[in-house]
Amino acid sequence: MPGKILIVDDEVHIRMLLEQTLEELEEEHGVTILSASNGEEGLSLIRGEKPDVVFLDIMMPKLNGYEVCQRVKEDGETQGCSIVLLTAKGQEVDRKQGLEMGAAMYMTKPFDPDEVLKVARDLLGLTA
Repeated sequence: MPGKILIVDDEVHIRMLLEQTLEELEEEHGVTILSASNGEEGLSLIRGEKPDVVFLDIMMPKLNGYEVCQRVKEDGETQGCSIVLLTAKGQEVDRKQGLEMGAAMYMTKPFDPDEVLKVARDLLGLTA
């Protein structure tokens, strides 16, 4: 069963790089790739599209990644989606806060595209 991945980041080049990284899943497995440019738009897409995996930046306008993560995990209709916080905030305190908010994983930028692809595959239950 193909899944859905949502990329939420306010930096267009990061969204494009993630889309290019994940397009292999789109081509091979029929995974749908969605994107949003701020936390508010991301939360709206999460509620409407119910993605399986969300790659979520923390430092964004309107709603930050922590707020989005917390709202998703408190909502019975969306709490099943796996959130991967993908951020430049690399301090242990930031990582701990993200995991406490309900994120499945915490990754830092700059990221390794192969690692992002592996994480997406694992969370979607896809084989290489």
